[in-house]
Order: sequence, then C-alpha cells, then structure tokens
Amino acid sequence: MRYFAALLSTVLRSISVRLCLLVLLLCIPSLSIAHDIPSRVTVYAFVKPEGNELTALLRVPMEAFGEISFPLRGPGYIQFSEAEFALNDAARVYITESMHFYENDVELTEKELQLTRVSLPSNRSFTSYEEAMANIQSPPLDDTTNLFWRQGVLDVLVTFPIQSDQSDFSIDPQLGTLSDLTTTVLRFLVPGGAERVFNYLGNPGLVELDPRWHQAALRFISMGFMHILEGIDHLLFLFCLVIPLRSIRRLIPVVTSFTIAHSITLIGSAFGVAPSALWFPPLIETLIAISIVYMAFENIIGVKLEHRWMVTFGFGLVHGFGFSFLFSETLQFAGGHLFSSLLAFNVGVEIGQLAILILVIPLLNMLFKYFVRERIGTILLSALVAHSAWHWMLERGDLLSQFQFQLPVFDALFFAALMRWGMMFIVIIGALWGMYELFRRFALIESFSDYGFTQKIKSR
Repeated sequence: MRYFAALLSTVLRSISVRLCLLVLLLCIPSLSIAHDIPSRVTVYAFVKPEGNELTALLRVPMEAFGEISFPLRGPGYIQFSEAEFALNDAARVYITESMHFYENDVELTEKELQLTRVSLPSNRSFTSYEEAMANIQSPPLDDTTNLFWRQGVLDVLVTFPIQSDQSDFSIDPQLGTLSDLTTTVLRFLVPGGAERVFNYLGNPGLVELDPRWHQAALRFISMGFMHILEGIDHLLFLFCLVIPLRSIRRLIPVVTSFTIAHSITLIGSAFGVAPSALWFPPLIETLIAISIVYMAFENIIGVKLEHRWMVTFGFGLVHGFGFSFLFSETLQFAGGHLFSSLLAFNVGVEIGQLAILILVIPLLNMLFKYFVRERIGTILLSALVAHSAWHWMLERGDLLSQFQFQLPVFDALFFAALMRWGMMFIVIIGALWGMYELFRRFALIESFSDYGFTQKIKSR
C-alpha cells in the first residue's frame, strides 16, 4: 500500500509540474504580445486636397507593427526585396483602416493605397510635403542596407477621390492604439496656400481640418464647458464662493468680477502676455490652490463679505491664466478664427459656471434648512475644501521650488513684454474702477428700495 501511495504521489507531482509548465508556456506568448506594443510613438502626416483628389502622406514607426511578420535576414534585418506585401499589409491594417476622412460631413470610403516605403530613422524628409513626397516616390532601399525592422519608419501614401478641394474636410484619426501614448503631428495644406498644424495625443475625435468660424466656436464652447466640469480646483473655488453667498443679489458682484478678471488674463495670454518660462504654469497652479485655501478660511472665520468681489477679482486673474493653458493647447483646432474661438471658449466657461451655480445653490439651501445649521455647515464644508486645497498647495509648491528663477535679460523683447503687461495693468485698473462704480450704484439702489419698502411698512 505504501508503494502504491508513493507511486500515486509521484504521478500527481509529475502531473502538477507539467500543468504548471503548460500554463507558463501559454502565458509566455501573451506576455510577448503585450510587450510588442511600444510605450510611445510619434506619427507625422500631411493632408492635401488638390483638384478632385485628397492625398494623405504619413510616417509611422515600424515598432508599432508588432503583429506583422516582415521578411528578415541575418539577426533581424529587413529583406527589402521581399517586403512589399508585408508593408502594404501593415499600412492597411494599422493606418488606412484607422483614419476616416470626411468631405462635407460625408465619409470618404473609397481609398487607394498608392505607395509604401521604408525609410531610415535618420531620414528628415517629413519637414515639408514636397520632400516627403519626393522621398516616398524614390526607389526603395536595397538589401545591402542593414536595418533592424523595429528601427525603421514606414511612409504611406493614400489617395481619396473628392468632389472639390474647396469642400469642408474633417478627419477622425484612430491611431491611438499604435502605442500606449501616440502623438500625431498633422499638417493640413489649405488650397489657398495656408497650413494648419495639429498636434494631439491619442484619438482626439472628429477634427475639422479648416473649420468655419461657427464650427470652431461650437468646438471651443464645448471645450470651455467641459474644462469647468473636469477642473476640480476651479469647481472648489466656485463652491467656496457660493457657500456663504447663496442669493442672486449677493452673487452678482462676485460672479461678475470673477468672470471679468479671468476673461482679461485669458485674452491677454492668447495674445502673448503670459510669460513663456517653464516655472510659470506651476506658479499659477500653486496660486490657484492658495486661492481656494484663502476663500475657505474666509468662510470659516466669518469675515464681512461686502467687498469680497475685490478678492475674487484678484484670484480671477490667476484662474484666467490657468484657463489659458488649456486654451493654448487646443488653439490648433481654431483654424484661422483665433478671436472668435477665444470668445467661444470663454462663453463655454461661463455656461459651465452657471450650470454649477444652478445645481449647487439649491442643494446648499436644502442642506442648511433641513440637516445642519448654516454656520456649522459653512465651517464643516469649508474645512473639507481647505484640507484638499492645502495638500495641493504643498505638492504644487514643492514642484515650483524645483525650478530655477533667473533675472530677465533687459533687451528689446523684455521691454516689449513690459509694455504688454503695462497695457494689461491699465485694463485691470479700468475694469476695477468700472465695477466699483457699478456695484456702488447697485448697492445704493438696493438700499433705497429696502428703505422705501421699510417706510411703507411703518406707514401702515
């Protein structure tokens, strides 16, 4: 019996070892496939409508084609003389099927893969459309060129029949799956000679290549609206403003001053007033966190709120620079409509703010009416906001301290920037004076109306 027990134990151990080996063998291919996806690739593209044809010329690193079997020789060099079928297959699977072009909102489904060509990573022909076209039309590399397939770049030429080069063109590029982080630099060559440059990460959705003013405006209204909803720091700042001021009459000066202030710095940044130094964005982010902490502490200690619009105006200038960082990244989608897109982005921000106010004010009123006393609730909510903002302030301040600050060079560029800042300062002073007069008269009107109403009650 012991013998059979030992034999059975040996057999079971052998089976378990083999099962473990089988599981490992099954897992190894999946691991290798997962590692075939590169962490980062950059795609370069030219798009040009001309006559009745739309031409798309792209360059994609070949390391993104992990599932294509290229003919190789030696330690992994490409066999160029036998690679045409594999290159065309890679172009269709990874590129042409992932880029969707539209003419007047109608998708261009007819396409023709004209050429593919492998280039060396040192090739710089994609600096211009003419050089890139000349390169892809040149003879392919021969088999004496020792190039590992992962180090090459694939140039692809695709054409689409169109009705007219004056149509409205858009693209839905879905190249984000080429890597964990895909950057696309796309240049649209307008028939009139202008060039629209787009630089985006992943899949940006539908992109108007030469948008009309209303198309750009709608896109930027949506961007401004979503920026408010997604920007937790801006939301908390608004929340701190609303907690003690929940009536429309008391909110009008504060919201107006914040709107005017961030509009001034947002517009100024769009026209080159903001510094281009690397330390400026971390500085603004730190100041935004400080603004939330300050407003929260004001709510906790219970300061007088008659002149809160002035403090809000000052912090609104800071938040406007924060809005400008997103706007500068998305400015490429404005086409030739800078000012209208800027106004549209600002309108989207205001719509987002109004939506938040409409949602938050009734909730706060219900909270203070049915669940907790107003003073205690104000302190508790403001303390929670201050706790989060305090950690942001420390983290962003630590990041800011890592930058080195240098004295500016007193040259022509410095004095030109100084003049722009001076003009913005004049605008800020004018806006402050105008709001002070407006709010002072508004307060007088309110006081007179309240006084008249009181006198009527007394006379009765």
